[in-house]
Amino acid sequence: MSSFEIFMAVAPGLEDLLADEARAQGFDEVRAVAGGITCRGGWTEVWRANLEMRGAARVLVRVGEFRAFHLAQLDKRARKFPWGDVLRPDVPVRVEASCKRSKIYHAGAAAQRVERAIAEELGAPISKDAAVVIKVRIDDNLVTLSLDASGEALHRRGLKQAVGKAPMRENLAALFLRACGYDGGEPVVDPMCGSGTFPIEAAEIAAGLQPGRARRFAFEDFAGFDATGFAALKRPDPARVPGQRFYGFDRDQGAIGSARENAARAGVADWVDFACQPVSALEPPAGLPGLVIANPPYGGRIGNRKQLFALYGSFGQVLRQRFQGWRVGVITSDAGLAKAMDLLFAPGPVVAHGGLKVRLYRAGPLG
Repeated sequence: MSSFEIFMAVAPGLEDLLADEARAQGFDEVRAVAGGITCRGGWTEVWRANLEMRGAARVLVRVGEFRAFHLAQLDKRARKFPWGDVLRPDVPVRVEASCKRSKIYHAGAAAQRVERAIAEELGAPISKDAAVVIKVRIDDNLVTLSLDASGEALHRRGLKQAVGKAPMRENLAALFLRACGYDGGEPVVDPMCGSGTFPIEAAEIAAGLQPGRARRFAFEDFAGFDATGFAALKRPDPARVPGQRFYGFDRDQGAIGSARENAARAGVADWVDFACQPVSALEPPAGLPGLVIANPPYGGRIGNRKQLFALYGSFGQVLRQRFQGWRVGVITSDAGLAKAMDLLFAPGPVVAHGGLKVRLYRAGPLG
């Protein structure tokens, strides 16, 4: 297979932002679809998608499809599929199936048939803990076979070991930064940084660091994997030195300690400043204005909603009085709390995050 459809998953509501990133990264035939984007390419593009795409949550490779109207037909056609082209007989696999609007309606039975076909035709062991996953989607009697090329979700980059309460996932942070117009060329301030996701992500973008540089991927266990070719794509070091600094503040000294540790592991500690202070002490750094972005506590996530109105109100007042010329991005699940900041916000799409529905509220440049 020299070329196939590649699917990059993302939280619903962020598909267009992920499509913009993919086009900027040079992927071909990019199209936003429900829950992600599709593009076309070969294994090099699969490797790049995992290694370089900051906003993707997972990368799937669509390796085949066929019609099946009953389990016996699914079994027969799964046995004819050339599994040896993509799977190794010595690597354990597992199958996850979903059924929708099809005569085959039992997902568990469908998964068992495909697992048995792989075990008996290829000889690969089946394990519920296998890192290599085949996803079988049966929709309107069309069976689509995909390989999960990522393994662990892509926000798990192997660098952020210290986390606080309700951390922002790195891939979501990257897309929220993109939605705010951040391209690596301006300072970023997070007044409630927790474990430092936003400042660290901004610094990595500015330095041109690959998000997947420090982790392993499931595709490294696929048949025919070219380790030398993949190694040639990896850049462990920064592509450039950022021309600006990045700042994170938090009232929790423990969170600041964690943020510093995470920045050091990410290799961006030289460009990120963290300090323990309340929002009331926030001042703009010297130099040109940039972006203030924050994921403050909200009632359904951390704390009591009524007590948070004062925090949001104080935050908004500080920004209005001290941050003229700066843009603002605030992520919250509560429109009332956003309104309490008294800024001219433009709300973004609803996005699922940590079991809640959140929005990015953008404002500025502040007058």
